[in-house]
Amino acid sequence: MDFINGLFYGYLDLLWSKLLIYLLVGLGIFFTIRTKFVQFRHFGEMIRLLGDKNMVQGEGGKGVSSLQAFFISAASRVGTGNIAGVAIAIALGGPGAVFWMWLIALIGMATAFVESTLAQVYKVKDGDQYRGGPAYYMERALGQRWMGILFAILITLCFGLIFNAVQANTIALAFESAFDVNKNIIAAILVIITAFIIFGGLKRIVAATQLIVPVMAGLYILVALFVVIVNINQVPAVIGEIFASAFGLQSAAGGAVGAALLNGVKRGLFSNEAGMGSAPNAAATAHVSHPAKQGFIQSLGVFFDTIMVCSATAFMILLYDLTPNAELKGIQLTQAALSHHIGGWAQIFIAVSIFLFAYSSIIGNYYYGETNIEFMNKSKNLLLVYRIAVLGMVIFGSVSGFQLVWDLADVFMGTMAIVNLIAITLLAGIAVKVLNHYMKQRREGIDPVFTEKSVPGLKNIEAWNENRLKEK
Repeated sequence: MDFINGLFYGYLDLLWSKLLIYLLVGLGIFFTIRTKFVQFRHFGEMIRLLGDKNMVQGEGGKGVSSLQAFFISAASRVGTGNIAGVAIAIALGGPGAVFWMWLIALIGMATAFVESTLAQVYKVKDGDQYRGGPAYYMERALGQRWMGILFAILITLCFGLIFNAVQANTIALAFESAFDVNKNIIAAILVIITAFIIFGGLKRIVAATQLIVPVMAGLYILVALFVVIVNINQVPAVIGEIFASAFGLQSAAGGAVGAALLNGVKRGLFSNEAGMGSAPNAAATAHVSHPAKQGFIQSLGVFFDTIMVCSATAFMILLYDLTPNAELKGIQLTQAALSHHIGGWAQIFIAVSIFLFAYSSIIGNYYYGETNIEFMNKSKNLLLVYRIAVLGMVIFGSVSGFQLVWDLADVFMGTMAIVNLIAITLLAGIAVKVLNHYMKQRREGIDPVFTEKSVPGLKNIEAWNENRLKEK
């Protein structure tokens, strides 16, 4: 057992300390330069698209709209990483971890644009809906089905099973702390309401996330904004401590530069998922006239997740304690911080918030696994086995140890990200050409439209032939 533990934690250390940090930051900069700083130059276009009628209703008025696809990905992104993950990062890495979370998000916006645009280009028809994601562009663009299957297995295990155990674990801890509720009861409730949604198909998933995500994120940000305003005189000191700790300009408990960098990047990726290959599975479902539209929307999703929601948690914690330690477990630190700011009812508010955040993530995570199960094998029996396994992991996460589920999540998340990063690095040129095609039409005053002939040399394109456009 010690040998297995040694191998597991040795790989975990190698993955994050010596590999992924450099890949995420380096490739994020690479994609930023290749796209000519798409996340900054076209931020206004991202905002504009959110209010576009076709983006809200869906091109042709059927299937999943761009905004609905955004909510599916936001449901997965906005979860325990924003509340518990940020607390863990600050406790282990000091205030400087927040700076590295911001940085990985800002450069990760370009990575998110590339992977989600590729997912749109290589999506496939599934009745009136679409499916797609990294497994699909690995097979269709790179011609490497084995690589697609490897990714599909990793994301199914990572999101559908391991991450859902993390979400359930955080819900259980929050409710145990706030209401002294037995974990077995929480597990039973979670299984029942999760089964209701996942056995209802994509439409029920869309309906649930479209209802939960705006409400939960809006309320949470408003409470955080209230805390910041009440403590506005302390905000400059907090911002100063974040930067000082990030670069080692002064000592802080747990705030060495290495610890801040490692925990900021690790928890930042867990939260915003840029480059991990998860959000493209949701991006591919959208009915849009041009792949770049959903690339822009998913890029904005990274900004929303980390710069807004994660920052909300970070400021609430740091306005409570500039040098928190790891004695309080993740979510409990956030509960303690908010209780300090707004009173005893904060524990209840956080418990309810984390339930909505984490439950919507369970739904979004489940869908990522489902679409990759479909890629590997369309057997209904296999899908049934997967659904039962998801419910089993919800039970496991609710009653299991805190550290174990997070360590498993880090291993699968990191491995999955490496496979996807290799693929999108090889295919980045296609995303850049699609972006250039989009901007050319925008400069001409046209609502951009894409076909398989828009970018010369594209192959294995199913969803963008001219007949599809005529049918609309």
